[in-house]
Amino acid sequence: MASIHLVEGPVGAGKSTFAARLAAGRAAPHLNLDAWFVALFSPDRPAAGVMPWYAERKWRCIEQLWSLGCDLVRCGSDAVLELGLLTRADRERVYARAEAAGIPLVLHVLEADREVRRARVRQRNLERGPTFSMEVPDAIFDLASDRWEAPDAGECEGRDVRFVRTDAGQAL
Repeated sequence: MASIHLVEGPVGAGKSTFAARLAAGRAAPHLNLDAWFVALFSPDRPAAGVMPWYAERKWRCIEQLWSLGCDLVRCGSDAVLELGLLTRADRERVYARAEAAGIPLVLHVLEADREVRRARVRQRNLERGPTFSMEVPDAIFDLASDRWEAPDAGECEGRDVRFVRTDAGQAL
């Protein structure tokens, strides 16, 4: 049966690289919040008050990506969603929607040490390669890293959760 594969983890953990490979291996689309957000909203970014502006638009974009992912699953295709859900509360919103819709969900949680992730993000900022969607300064890296809540046993219970370590010599 087709499923939504939700790829989450802290900034710089390798989510986009992993999600692209997962999507290619499953012949499924990779629906990446950052890419959609940049294309749809970045030209309108205000000079001040960015966080409330971002939060509102993030959830509107997530709603569209979620809807598309569900449509794909109903048509028999897997969908790989990369939504940047840093907190358990945000992920619980998605779990509840999947359960209510009867959509199978697989959560892939990517993990890597903070300094490995920081180095990756700095390199990505310089290279602006295929996984680059926006520059992430150190201050934003720290803010997002500090907000990340890794799933605990309670969140994983009864769900298909797969942890993937992407540092310590593991190639992405």
